[in-house]
Amino acid sequence: MSLTAEDIADIVALLDGSRFRELQLKTDRFSLTLSRSFNGGWVQEGAVTGAASVLNPPVAPVIAASAPAESAAGLIELPSPLLGTFYRAPKPGAPPFIEVGSEVGPETVIGLVETMKLMNSVYAGVKGRVAEICAEDAQFVEQGVVLARIEPAA
Repeated sequence: MSLTAEDIADIVALLDGSRFRELQLKTDRFSLTLSRSFNGGWVQEGAVTGAASVLNPPVAPVIAASAPAESAAGLIELPSPLLGTFYRAPKPGAPPFIEVGSEVGPETVIGLVETMKLMNSVYAGVKGRVAEICAEDAQFVEQGVVLARIEPAA
């Protein structure tokens, strides 16, 4: 199996929906380094080498992460930034990141979304208290599906 330009475009699209600024991917077959530029796009810093050689991968458009939105009840809805499997805890058997009633801040991780074996942290993005958790642990979610609702801090 070789790494194609389409594979790299898929990787870039996944990273665009994350908060990561750099990716270094090394296998026995290739090495790839991508860094987010000042304008939000991705720049290939190193050549892909080996059997999977791709010199100029296409750059996927930047996918804006869904921002928290206010619901009719005055609660802030936290949407999934990506399509994938939602996990409420960092690993099986561990306590969940948040529970109903938990206090959160903008940098609080509320869960993980796994896409193509990459774990992407989902942040609250707002300060407040968890009013509702809408997604079940290990549930497949579409991009934009509401994961939790937050009662904003006064």
